[in-house]
Amino acid sequence: MTYSVAVSGASGYAGGELLRLLADHPDVEIRTVTAHSNAGQPLIAHQPHLRSLAHLTLQETTPEILSGHDIVFLALPHGQSGQYTDALTDVKLVIDCGADHRLTGKDDWDAFYGGDFHEAWSYGVPELPVGAKKQRDLLVGADRIAAPGCNASTVSLSLAPGVAAGVIDPSDIVSVLAVGPSGAGKSLKPNLLASEILGSANPYAVGGSHRHIPEISQALRAAGATGDIRLSFTPVLVPMARGILATSTARIVGDVTDAQIRAAWEDAYGDETFVQLLPEGQMPRTADVIGANTALMGLAVDRAAGRVVVVTALDNLTKGTAGAAIQSMNIALGLPEGRALSVNGVAP
Repeated sequence: MTYSVAVSGASGYAGGELLRLLADHPDVEIRTVTAHSNAGQPLIAHQPHLRSLAHLTLQETTPEILSGHDIVFLALPHGQSGQYTDALTDVKLVIDCGADHRLTGKDDWDAFYGGDFHEAWSYGVPELPVGAKKQRDLLVGADRIAAPGCNASTVSLSLAPGVAAGVIDPSDIVSVLAVGPSGAGKSLKPNLLASEILGSANPYAVGGSHRHIPEISQALRAAGATGDIRLSFTPVLVPMARGILATSTARIVGDVTDAQIRAAWEDAYGDETFVQLLPEGQMPRTADVIGANTALMGLAVDRAAGRVVVVTALDNLTKGTAGAAIQSMNIALGLPEGRALSVNGVAP
């Protein structure tokens, strides 16, 4: 069976990455691409790297245009997806790459986003531990999926195994992330200009204000965290177009050994294709995951500080957004999970 697909927000970075990956998917036909201010223009004018899709023209983003497809991907800014998802009742599978359907708690939405709150959908991070299972079990047969926030999934994947195994304390977590500016979208913003970013590292959303914090807390609770989750989260824009390098530390619980700590992550990800724990003593680089649906993870135990250190690298547009969305789509439809997705990055 070939599934018809529509992608909204197709002129943006996330939309472009969705289209790049879907173009090589043998089970889908990209039939419709939509945008807002760029409607009426050729897709290739905004995504010149997508040569195989040069025949497509951006249409207006309306429920009428999006309806009638088997699958609709929404790659829109937060707060904009809900107006369409409410109307797409005839679509077999809707995947939202924005934030509108990620959070289960209205209070969290009001505090970090504001505007209309919409119900949470199945969360599109298949490898996340959820109790004794994985999130992929909850994606089988799903008809509505919320793709993750890229920073949120990076930190959640980094720490969930330790939380699930009870070897780290979720009330004492510190995460610092080096982030490429493509995660902020394609809209023109002065702080994202090359002259502001090149040769500089720029922290933002410091002091507990970043919108991905409640999403991380939600994922860690699903992994088994009880009581308070205290997360100090500091993202830093760095001059690389795409990629995330997240260094997360958490206090060690009790008298667990180094071997028991490492076993928590090995047990969680040893059989996974797209989340890989590197051999002891090795740490990942963003250069090795660009264009791949792969999260590479290094683990160290800092006994002097009494903390576990997890360093995770992934491509924010691929494994962080579009790749996770398509991986989740494959699971929901009963297709091979890795179809149209690669573990191989692009180098140099």
